Parts: sequence; C-alpha cells; structure tokens
Amino acid sequence: MKKLKVKTPAKINLTLEILNKREDGFHNLQSIMQTVSLYDYLTFEVEKSEKLEICLNGNSNEIPYDESNLIYKAAIKFFEKANINDIKLNVYIEKNIPIAAGLAGGSTNAAGTFFALNKLFANVLSEKEIDELCASLGSDLNFCLYGGCALCTSRGEVIEKIPFYEQSVSLIKPKNLGISAKEAYINFSKLEDKSNPDNTTKMKELLLKGEFDKNLIYNSLEKALFPSYEELRILKTRVKNSLMSGSGSTFFVLDSKLDTDLDLKNYDIFENLKTINTGVEEVNE
Repeated sequence: MKKLKVKTPAKINLTLEILNKREDGFHNLQSIMQTVSLYDYLTFEVEKSEKLEICLNGNSNEIPYDESNLIYKAAIKFFEKANINDIKLNVYIEKNIPIAAGLAGGSTNAAGTFFALNKLFANVLSEKEIDELCASLGSDLNFCLYGGCALCTSRGEVIEKIPFYEQSVSLIKPKNLGISAKEAYINFSKLEDKSNPDNTTKMKELLLKGEFDKNLIYNSLEKALFPSYEELRILKTRVKNSLMSGSGSTFFVLDSKLDTDLDLKNYDIFENLKTINTGVEEVNE
C-alpha cells in the first residue's frame, strides 16, 4: 500500500470582473486570485485490486462521499487518462474550507487529487496533461493547483502568475448559507448594468511594481446576488472594508481581525490568515 497526504488551500478573488457570456454557456472573466492559509487535508491510500475502486470518507457531514464529489470525479479522470484500472483508492477528507462559499473548496480538493495521484504513480502524466485534466473539470482547478497570486482569464482556467503580495486575511461566512456559482452567474446575466471598473488591470499593474491598493478589490457578482440575499447585504454594510469572494457567501477583509458589530455566533469566522505563495503541497508527517 502507498500513502500520500496533501494540503489544498482556499482561494479568494481580489478582483472578479465578468466580461461577457460565451457560446458554451460560461462567462469570460478577468480575476486576480490569491491562495490563503486555510487548508483541507486529503490522505490518499492506493493498493492493488482486481478492479478499480474509489472510497471516500471524512470529517464533514456537509459533503457527499460518492460519485458526485469532485475528488471522485478527478480520480476517475486521472485513472482513465493514465490507463489504470486495477487499483483501490481510499481518500480521507479533512474538511476545513466551507462549502459553496466562493473559496474553491471543491476545486482545490480536485486539484489536490490530480497532484497526489500523479505523485503516487511516479508522474505517469506530464504537467501539460495534468493542466488539461484540471481545465476539463472546473474553472478554478488550474489556479488552485499552483496557487500564489495570478491573473485568471477565459472562464478562469487560463492563469498568468503575477507577483505575490503578503498580507493578513480574515473571512466571515453566514452559517448555513451556500450559494452555487451557477446561480450567481445566472443572476449576473439578468443585470442591465454589466459594466466593470477594470480594477483587475489596475491591480495587476500595481502588483508588478510590488505595490498594492486595498481600494481596488472588486467583485462583479456582488451586485448580482445582493438583491436576493439580505445576509450578503448585511455583511457588506456591517463588516468594514469587506468584499465577497467568488460567488459567495464568504466575505474577506485584508486584515488580521474583522471590524464589525455583528453577533459572530451566527457566522463561520477565520481570522489571522495570510496570503500564501503556494498551491497544493505534500504534507510530510
């Protein structure tokens, strides 16, 4: 039996600007994504078997442990591409990143699966093949795999690494509120005003000079979701300098502590996080 443990970081969108709808139903966007020091931990065990078996379990009762989990889907894609069909795979998922929260929790787990399996099977697939598998499964996987700070374009899968700026981060999410990316983008497509301030370009230019301006953080999807969710409007107005990450429902502030008068028992809180310059990594125990 071979075993490998990896940690998969959450991401925030320092900017997220939706440009237009594509013929394939997705949207073209420009976003500066950044990984942060909040991790899920995945432990992979593989052994020989007469047939391909995939078994998932973990510490969360909020995620599925069947074929609908992105880890399962990633494993299937990997084994098909690598022509492996005589393995039993066990994956234990230590879930710390909230789900349906705009933090790429599912995507980072799937990217971690491609990373771990390729390492367990002696890099049977090339870096290009792993990148292609990531892009085939979701828009955020390519970024989650490499992490750090990057300009992400097309539907999010085309990444351009840009200089990393270290700073503190805190997250706040209403308990029991998850929002799907599909809902967010459908709502955005119904907006009359789809204009953007092009803060992504402005922030990229600053980062290339080793500078940062907190006033440039921006998310197009806020105006798409605020009419439907009072909880999001409350967070925006009562958490100072906050911005929604991705399609919500998590907000972040670029500070070690939250500045708010909200009753925090109704929220999931993560303070004293940091921006990080890494993506998926092996954990040596």
